[in-house]
Amino acid sequence: MKIRDVRHKGLRRLIEDDDISAFQPSISDKLRVMIAFLQDMASEDELRDVPTWKAHRLVADRKGAWALHVTRNWRLTFEIDRVEIEIIDLDYVDYH
Repeated sequence: MKIRDVRHKGLRRLIEDDDISAFQPSISDKLRVMIAFLQDMASEDELRDVPTWKAHRLVADRKGAWALHVTRNWRLTFEIDRVEIEIIDLDYVDYH
């Protein structure tokens, strides 16, 4: 899937320029793998293929968005535009 927009500035630099300065090396490697997976997937059904990422849908004011576990407190969050088949509002957030 194409990633339409990225909210987190460091994550945007990682995707566009391969600039890892916003992240620790171990985290940037994991984020690279996760981003490549998102870009290569054909449908959201594939999100649960990697159990360690603990893919789940968010609720309340973020209902419909997805979250993937990156580290203890940090998650990749995003929504999927089902019409355009694109990832939107990709973000790196402190979950707790």
